[in-house]
Amino acid sequence: MSLPALTEPWSIAGVRIPNRVTLAPLAGIGSWVTRLQAKRHGAGYAVSEMVSSFAIHYENEKTLRDLLVFRPEEREDGPVAIQLFGQDPEVMRSAAAHVAEHLPHVDVIDLNMGCPVPKVCKTGAGAAMLKDPDTAVAVARAAREGSGLPVTVKLRSATRKDGEHDGYALAQRLVEEAGVASIGFHPRSAQVHHKGVPDYDLAARLVEELPVPVVLTGGLHTAAETRAAYEHVRPAAVMLARGILGNPWLFSTLLDRRPDVPPTPREVLDEVDWVLDRTVEHLGADRAARYLRKHYPWYVERLAEALSAGEEPRPVRPWTTPAFKRLQAELQRSEGVEAARQLLHAAAALPA
Repeated sequence: MSLPALTEPWSIAGVRIPNRVTLAPLAGIGSWVTRLQAKRHGAGYAVSEMVSSFAIHYENEKTLRDLLVFRPEEREDGPVAIQLFGQDPEVMRSAAAHVAEHLPHVDVIDLNMGCPVPKVCKTGAGAAMLKDPDTAVAVARAAREGSGLPVTVKLRSATRKDGEHDGYALAQRLVEEAGVASIGFHPRSAQVHHKGVPDYDLAARLVEELPVPVVLTGGLHTAAETRAAYEHVRPAAVMLARGILGNPWLFSTLLDRRPDVPPTPREVLDEVDWVLDRTVEHLGADRAARYLRKHYPWYVERLAEALSAGEEPRPVRPWTTPAFKRLQAELQRSEGVEAARQLLHAAAALPA
């Protein structure tokens, strides 16, 4: 059977997705701004950053204000999902019902059963659920029953790197016993976080065995890596995560909308302006200034690459030069969004 092109459509429980390049849930980053950015560059599907089911159930003000914001334009080029986490089935049922009732722009509920961060795992949520499959199945079933929406699960292959495959086994139970509509599979253990080579052979086995779509994530930082993994694993779709931080052009490259070359300085600056403006719209100027400090290093890297593109020989890591190191430091000290914008625009004249 031939492998569909990444540009071809697919579906999750009847929810049509126009292509096979998707945005992963990015903790602390995947707000509507990041999701809409991914859609602008071609992503056919986007998942929100993870949201606590307990925070929704107990109507935490910050969660409702910041994390449950979905814009109608996010859905213009494909569906959107919200990712929830939590280990209590009844709390998850309540949170899922809230999503279905109050968030009309959400098409799918995704559950996080792979986060390796200790503060999440110590509550019994995230990757800790790989060791508690009965609860994991109950949580997934409750989310489906509480919302009436398709429910998917993103998980790791295992909790530890000693060869166990508890996540692989859990994926099968989630589909068979909880009616999960799709599995997002990161074939690395929670113990290694983002280190090491993903076990794409294991992911390929899961694709062959499950009767629902499997979405591959993990280790997909470049177009070449992503295409090679897609051809090897043959999943329904690929899910980009850390590889798109400051590099949304990876979506359009994989979808054959642009060549696999670095963006120009003008493209980088235009993207920076869009991100800054939308983040201020989302958080207000003061909060945006603090929040954006985590984003600046990614765009400095892209700008340095763009400015060094014509050099021979081309620097391997141009953003590590003294000029760009100073720029990084100045951005972290900048007092507001407009000051940071001026620094980045002025940087276009920096020597690489």
